Amino acid sequence: MTLTLAALAYPSMLGLNTVTASQTRIVANTQWGPLTEQDRDFVVRVRAAGLWEYPLGQIGLQKGTTAGVKEASKHLIDGHAALDASCRKIAPMLNITLPNVASPQQEGFVTQLKGESGKQFDTDFANILRMTHGSIFNTIAKIRSTTKNSLVRALANQANDTVLDHITVMEKTGLVDFDSTIFQQTTPPKLPTDDLTPPAPPPGQPEVVLTPPPNPTSSTLNVDGINGPNDTRKDGTSGIPGATPAPSPTPTPTPTVG
Repeated sequence: MTLTLAALAYPSMLGLNTVTASQTRIVANTQWGPLTEQDRDFVVRVRAAGLWEYPLGQIGLQKGTTAGVKEASKHLIDGHAALDASCRKIAPMLNITLPNVASPQQEGFVTQLKGESGKQFDTDFANILRMTHGSIFNTIAKIRSTTKNSLVRALANQANDTVLDHITVMEKTGLVDFDSTIFQQTTPPKLPTDDLTPPAPPPGQPEVVLTPPPNPTSSTLNVDGINGPNDTRKDGTSGIPGATPAPSPTPTPTPTVG
């Protein structure tokens, strides 16, 4: 496997309105296919999403006043724990540095909802999370349809299923204002780059781990079966999760922070 030093570069912008004209630039050539800037940024964005949506799921279980909000909170915890484990699996394989905290914009959502209660919390919880999931849904489709890297493609498959599930459970709360949410989703405010970028972790900082719930329903990627750009195993079957169920490899113990 050949990796360029450019793969170590940390993404410069990863917010809701992150789109640059030349993100197709290849930053590394790997045994799973070329890795582009947008591939790398996508892995970081999926990790960053879990770093604020997972704790919001925990908050929603405590503060939510309706069955719909509590159910949506369970889905956030379950789905993002599995996505986080997948990101932490493939990041070292692709030489990608992952953040340990979300972006200031995302942390701002958490701060806002921590300060709310009752119906106001329920309503803002459903609308903020419907808006943010709707924003990244299109990004997932773009990555899935254009990436030549089989690990990133597999993560996009998992993220697509998870985000669609989260969009659906937010809508089932009956609290989503579609006119307002879709307007914000399609015309996000222009924010400084620093507000949209999760900071790189300090050297030597233990990796934050999002612990799965006691009875998880979401699975992490089985990277053992993903061999190269064509997503095929040695026996000719697909290495994409869901096509050929297989037990996940035993993970290397990772320190948990928080």
